[in-house]
Amino acid sequence: MVNITLGFSVLSGGPVRKSWTLLLTFVALVAVCLPAVACMSGDSAAEAAATAGEGGVAGQSADSSTRWAVNSSSPDGSDPGSLVIYAGRSESLVAPVIKQFKDATGIDVQVKYGGSSAVAATLQEEGEKSPADVFWSQEPGALAALSPMFQQLPLDITNAVPGWAAASDGTWVGITARARVIVHNSELDKSEVPLSVEELTDPQWKGRVAWAPTNSSFRIMVTAMRHLWGEEKTGDWLKDMIANEVRVYPKNTPIVDAVGNGEVDIGLVNHYYLHRFKAEYGNDFGARNLFLKDGGPGSLVMVAGSGILKTSQNSENAELFLRFILSDVAQQYFAATVYEYPLAGAVEADPRLPPIENLNAPEIDFAVLDDLAGTEALLRKVGAIP
Repeated sequence: MVNITLGFSVLSGGPVRKSWTLLLTFVALVAVCLPAVACMSGDSAAEAAATAGEGGVAGQSADSSTRWAVNSSSPDGSDPGSLVIYAGRSESLVAPVIKQFKDATGIDVQVKYGGSSAVAATLQEEGEKSPADVFWSQEPGALAALSPMFQQLPLDITNAVPGWAAASDGTWVGITARARVIVHNSELDKSEVPLSVEELTDPQWKGRVAWAPTNSSFRIMVTAMRHLWGEEKTGDWLKDMIANEVRVYPKNTPIVDAVGNGEVDIGLVNHYYLHRFKAEYGNDFGARNLFLKDGGPGSLVMVAGSGILKTSQNSENAELFLRFILSDVAQQYFAATVYEYPLAGAVEADPRLPPIENLNAPEIDFAVLDDLAGTEALLRKVGAIP
């Protein structure tokens, strides 16, 4: 055992003022990398493992000097502290990477899971009495709504991602990105697939399209639609979809399943769900994604991101956590296991995905997507939800 002061330089982060007893460093780092490395090609995996073995992070050069202490405590007997995360992300998707952070730092991490909107509402209700340190949302609307409750993030964290993927006031940062797509049955000729969501109201698609109006990502798309199209046109589109007998599902996963099984021909979902089905059933699964190129709300690119509460009692650990999930190790996990677009570091997206810079997403400030209550009211008004 060696007593050292760990200098964390993840994404140019400054040194963390904690002296910990190092039990394991790069052995643990390799273990953290394994889920991501396993999903790489043989050459990439070998290169990543070699890089990690040299004292770096998979996907980073060895001289980046990223080091994580494991199950450690300071020389004076105090522990590394705690961290409370309120997560609007699915536990099955993010729990593994949170556990990696916990195991690597020894920090006592407690997580409260729920839908992003519901968790955001809880934080607003709790106010200054909230025990939360970090809010991790699966969509930008909840982040924008809670922006006044977040503290300013260090520049090395916000500058780790493209400018469009972080709050302009520095209160939250995007971790990964998800694109809205049309998923269609593979037997449907590609030339037949609509090139915009506006075309889905055509009578030829009557009863052949699926949506999930209670899903948060769908509501973010409608919120963007209200901003881009205006309230009246958005309301008319929703009513026309209902009149065209759109099929209602509770969430994205059963929509993709229904498309693949031929129950419906088209669904409005996020891009990564199809890849999870392909990972389980193979490339013969009967559905394909179409990334719309019209620059409208159906081609929206959203971020899943995080902010630190002003009332946080563990701000230093919270910043450390954000640097971890923006590190190449965590970004590789999201790219290779969750099939989302990584936003930080040198990690590339799954090669089956079009480059994010080639997506013709509408130019929209995520701050305008905070009116989820207005979207819910419109959906209720037109009869899309009870």
